[in-house]
Amino acid sequence: MKESPATDEAPLRADAARNRERILAAAEEVFLERGADASLDDVAKRAKVGIGTLYRRFPTREALLAALSDERLLSLAAASRAADPAPEPTASIRAFVRALVMHASHYHGLAASLGAVLKSGTPGCKAGSDEGLRLLQRAQEAGAIREDLSLDDLLCIVTAISLAVEQSHSGKARIAHLVDLFFDGIGLHRADDQLLPKKSRTNRSSPGRAQNGEHNRITLAVIPGGR
Repeated sequence: MKESPATDEAPLRADAARNRERILAAAEEVFLERGADASLDDVAKRAKVGIGTLYRRFPTREALLAALSDERLLSLAAASRAADPAPEPTASIRAFVRALVMHASHYHGLAASLGAVLKSGTPGCKAGSDEGLRLLQRAQEAGAIREDLSLDDLLCIVTAISLAVEQSHSGKARIAHLVDLFFDGIGLHRADDQLLPKKSRTNRSSPGRAQNGEHNRITLAVIPGGR
């Protein structure tokens, strides 16, 4: 009689694992069809489980989205680590941020929850956050990015770009453009005329520009090559 609890426990674990996979498969279908803010009741119905079972496995919508994102984020982080270090200090982190924005576009509405999802602590989310921090610190140590930029700041920018792309239904070219605008804006060259692109230095003194030189300095520093 003492052995019966152990005998009964294995089927329960197997049932729980099956329910989890059914919920994840159903959530993938529902979120692709209706967006990341679709009803979790609809997810439970699609998975043929009770809503209580869903919430026992995934207490919040963000926990469910994090579980769905896990494999993609693990792959994203692994691909970033495997890439050859680029000669330009910000190239790797630009590529990583572009990939994160693309991930946020997997479901409509995922962008709004991206920050919470990445902080959920699943293996994939932790790997993604750790890789983002590694690349950020490497660019800062190379003197290519201002030192007061934090990982949280970076995630805010990723979320903002993701929301903009989602609302405008933009493609990869628009994502790359917005990411480049951001990194060009936070480069340390802003404070040093010698590191500004030649076009920026020429335009700043061009006739027809605003007479306030300091205003021109700020504008052209934020948008290198400003017109």
